[in-house]
Amino acid sequence: MHYDWIGWLATAVFMTSYMSKSPAALRRIQACASCLWLAYGVSIHSVPMIVANALVAAVALYSSVARREAN
Repeated sequence: MHYDWIGWLATAVFMTSYMSKSPAALRRIQACASCLWLAYGVSIHSVPMIVANALVAAVALYSSVARREAN
């Protein structure tokens, strides 16, 4: 089965993060894109893509929540 559409969707979501004016929103959008890239990595069985995007998503989510609580 072809899962290329997940990669294209992840690219589109990531690109929209550059339109964000809020740093927290930017990190949340990028975390969402990383989750999509993670799903794509799982679908194509790419361990480096899975690990890299799991780490990026975790850091992006954590930093968006940590900064919100600090304010």
